[in-house]
Amino acid sequence: QVQLVESGGGLVQPGGSLRLSCATSRSIFSINAMGWYRQGPGKERELVATITSGGGTNYADSVKGRFTISRDNAKNTVYLQMNSLKPEDTAVYHCNAVVWVGAIKANYWGQGTQVTVSS
Repeated sequence: QVQLVESGGGLVQPGGSLRLSCATSRSIFSINAMGWYRQGPGKERELVATITSGGGTNYADSVKGRFTISRDNAKNTVYLQMNSLKPEDTAVYHCNAVVWVGAIKANYWGQGTQVTVSS
């Protein structure tokens, strides 16, 4: 089992920045990949960014160059630095952890944190 706790959401003006945090209940080294997903009003959940245990990263085209995913191994925490925020970034952001046990893939989700970009 992996418990995930997100924080850092809030209200920000267009062009502003926020940093989201996702703290895990177990060593981040035991997690194969972590990521951030978001679900905007009336939209389906979509991938924002992922980071593997080896440090490889992947981003949605809509956030490339503006968002950065990173992790602090000592704190078992993954971050999402969001710059140049746009109103279309408004969504509930969820942290995700993927753990493979043999051929079985387990997905874990945090409760989500609201990000609102508005003037």
